[in-house]
Amino acid sequence: MDRIPLPFTQFVVKVHSRCDLACDHCYVYEHADTSWRTRPKVIGDEVLAGAAGRVGEHAAAHRLTAVRVVLHGGEPLLAGPDRLRRAAEAFRSALPPGCALDLRIHTNGVLLDRAFCKLFDEVGVKVGISLDGDRAANDRHRRYADGRSSHPQVLRAVGLLREPEFRHLFAGLLCTIDVENDPVAVYRALAELEPPAVDFLLPHATWQQPPKRPADGGETPYADWLLNVYDQWEAAGRPFAVRTFDSVHRTLRGLSSLTESLGLDPADVVVLETDGSFEQADSLKTAFDGAPATGMDVFTHDLDQVARHPGMARRQSGLAGLSATCRSCPVVRSCGGGLYAHRYRADAQGGGFDNPSVYCGDLLTLISGVADRGGPEPIPRVPAQAAEPVGPPALTDRHLGELARGHGGAETVGALARSQLAVTRAMLAAVRSSSGLRSSAAWDVLSALDAAAPAALDAVLGHPYVRAWAARRLAGDPAAGLGPMAELAAAAAVRAKADATLVVPVRGGALHLPTLGRLMAADGEARVTGTPEGFTVRTADGGVVTVTGRDAAGGRWQPVRRIRLADGWTVALEDTDPQRDSHQWPVEDRLADPELHGWTGALREAWELLGRDLPDYAAGIRAGLSTVTPLRAGPAGRDVSAAARQAFGAVGIARPATAPVLGLLLAHEFQHVKLGAVLDLMDLYDPSDTALYHAPWRPDPRPIEGLLQGTYAHLAVTEFWGTRTLAYDGLPGGTADHTRAQFALWRRYTSEAVERLAGSGSLTALGMRFADGMRESVRPWLEMRLPDAAEDAAGRARRAAAPERTVAGS
Repeated sequence: MDRIPLPFTQFVVKVHSRCDLACDHCYVYEHADTSWRTRPKVIGDEVLAGAAGRVGEHAAAHRLTAVRVVLHGGEPLLAGPDRLRRAAEAFRSALPPGCALDLRIHTNGVLLDRAFCKLFDEVGVKVGISLDGDRAANDRHRRYADGRSSHPQVLRAVGLLREPEFRHLFAGLLCTIDVENDPVAVYRALAELEPPAVDFLLPHATWQQPPKRPADGGETPYADWLLNVYDQWEAAGRPFAVRTFDSVHRTLRGLSSLTESLGLDPADVVVLETDGSFEQADSLKTAFDGAPATGMDVFTHDLDQVARHPGMARRQSGLAGLSATCRSCPVVRSCGGGLYAHRYRADAQGGGFDNPSVYCGDLLTLISGVADRGGPEPIPRVPAQAAEPVGPPALTDRHLGELARGHGGAETVGALARSQLAVTRAMLAAVRSSSGLRSSAAWDVLSALDAAAPAALDAVLGHPYVRAWAARRLAGDPAAGLGPMAELAAAAAVRAKADATLVVPVRGGALHLPTLGRLMAADGEARVTGTPEGFTVRTADGGVVTVTGRDAAGGRWQPVRRIRLADGWTVALEDTDPQRDSHQWPVEDRLADPELHGWTGALREAWELLGRDLPDYAAGIRAGLSTVTPLRAGPAGRDVSAAARQAFGAVGIARPATAPVLGLLLAHEFQHVKLGAVLDLMDLYDPSDTALYHAPWRPDPRPIEGLLQGTYAHLAVTEFWGTRTLAYDGLPGGTADHTRAQFALWRRYTSEAVERLAGSGSLTALGMRFADGMRESVRPWLEMRLPDAAEDAAGRARRAAAPERTVAGS
């Protein structure tokens, strides 16, 4: 049977094949491949149109919700502004409705000027820049052909991207490692530029052309160099994303990697050259002349044909595609054999790519070093046959300090997520115990997958609404049957590509597989069998339905749609799971394509605004928000949103009219999500307190937890209006006046609520620490001067009838 290829989601488009620098470590011009010599310097309009068309048809065929296109070179800015504009417009217009475009350009920066930045702002292109550190480090390799330094020009380019007008375009920095450069000096030089992300790359090398290893550099100089940088990054509180370190953290926890050079995730990138030919990963140019070639081009081959190329297939084969040495390595699931190109050896000792990476020792030392430094914490597990819960990991003092101020970075929210996964596992064991299920096919499959495919199982058990069902079941809700246990097992088996068959109930005309989607079928029982390509369902009426990556079973299969919001991060737009109805407000039915498209654009814009306006909250949201559940619209003029106490990682929202309001609702609701997770671990107040307390924003008195939850959520509301007030500083007009009035109102409300909590006499010592932290977060906003008109407007709003709030319980 012909292999069904995994779809490409990343497309590197070479818009210019030459460069204005002469970097001596460049894999395009200085390594084994010489194909650049015969290619057109600039991509032609016919190639560009063909490429956009191929990407569009691929996205439509595979129902992709987002694709990334990277304009590359050579030096892509040499293509000029007109051609870059045409490229952006071509790809954007070619995508089907509901598929978002993440468009980027990677440049050496020397030609980047204000005109280019304005163009990229207009057409929506993010900019990544290559920079190897301070001037001494950068000048070691990145020079002009006549030997001149490029460092001043690159710093000028980065300076442009740091300006408020263009900051949102700044995608990050790419640094190629040279172990003769001082790692601390390199890190500090890059950190001073306040990038949103930094990518540290091992210099391309093979067993034929190994990397330089200084005589006094030890056995693993590249790992030692990176661990020095890691220590600096950790000590600074991880001020920006580092894809290598983040990927090691994730893969050590059984999650996906963010880079092709680590982990076992299948490669999903294809390269288009200026002549229209499709190639494999650019890094293969370092192996041998012609190594990346596929023999296919944009005019005669579609992208599914390219995905079937043997070289592409090998890079999508996971553990099975690695050498025997790699498969027996203790860190293989994190290392993944390293970058494919770095495995190349032409001699008789394992010719081709069936070898460990030439950086094998460095990768082992790096991964072990990160693990030994205590990050990440292992995910606690409930033994498959246990009935008693296993306690979740404690939060550290640093975690608590961040959370007390209302914030919480990626590491802190990651710790909350791990604790919530432990709670869900314990509740699942309790469901089994309380239901008398000493043995069942579903439980046996869950137990087997816990040992054989823990990452697949955790991906399903981490779904927010698994715990919502378990909580209802344990509370004795007669509607919470045991059917979801079989659904969980079937979904985990499908994710693990396990050879297992399970009987799963079909309820309300649909068979549900949490995190995957639903299949419309006749009520009764269905048999679900996992296959390497997808799964097969035998329905109660005798029908057989096969679902694969390409086949949506004639529209009967409705997958969970995921929206890509940032590098390596997607959120599920959950409109299939029946357990999602947990948010104190009716949920929307399956979204039609126009509404899906509206959500996609709104969420992407809202995330951009959160990253800009609420950076202290955004990192935690990215680490913990997995699911957005569309709710039905509220009464006219009222925005509706809600968190669910038993559904960590999910927020429910009725899509508002504007992206800024959506960003505000996301931040507000995720505060409830975080605090709920904290309250699962420790007491912040006396649970025997039955008194009711007035929240300044509500007419009805609330229990102490209600006041605490509302105050914590409105820290983010206060900061949202505060940062927008700063952005409108000095500007007249209705929007600016409204923003200042909202800020004046919410800083006053939140401050009063903090003091009411602190004076309640009900808070524990840790609860008082949270009150102090919230007071500390509000204080700078209270000290900010506002026009008298804003304060007057806030006073009038307060004296008026209590406003409609967005969330029940806030």
